[in-house]
Amino acid sequence: MKQIFKQLFNITLLSCFSFSAFAQVMLTDGYVRAMPASVPNTAAYITLENHGPATRLVSVTAPFAKEAQLHTLVDENGMIKMRQVDGFDIDSHGSLVLSESGNHIMLLGLDSPLTEDSKVELTLNFADGQQQVISLPVQKQAVSAESEHHHHHH
Repeated sequence: MKQIFKQLFNITLLSCFSFSAFAQVMLTDGYVRAMPASVPNTAAYITLENHGPATRLVSVTAPFAKEAQLHTLVDENGMIKMRQVDGFDIDSHGSLVLSESGNHIMLLGLDSPLTEDSKVELTLNFADGQQQVISLPVQKQAVSAESEHHHHHH
């Protein structure tokens, strides 16, 4: 019996190492905001966890939009404005949160309106040349527990 557990442990250990080599940055949460059909732009919000060495997200591509840009929010004389940035660093064993209240992905020039409850694919491009395709649901707002506690009024 001891030998069986030893073999299972070794197999599990090896599969963890080989899996981490392929999936160092993992999507843990995210969605694309559903907008009215008359609005040609939207945004994507994601949370990534990095289980490997430090890396940098340098761009995103979305086949359903003319352009995808990485954005941050800056305070200019008391006014909050969006600004395009050239990337976001993700520390080793750290995370990157792109949210409604901060850094995010702008999706400009949608080919057609996105249907709520559908899914869309985006490709994340990293500084080391790695690419990762992620699938995100289209929703009016986040469905996480956090969003139930925060209500933004405009």
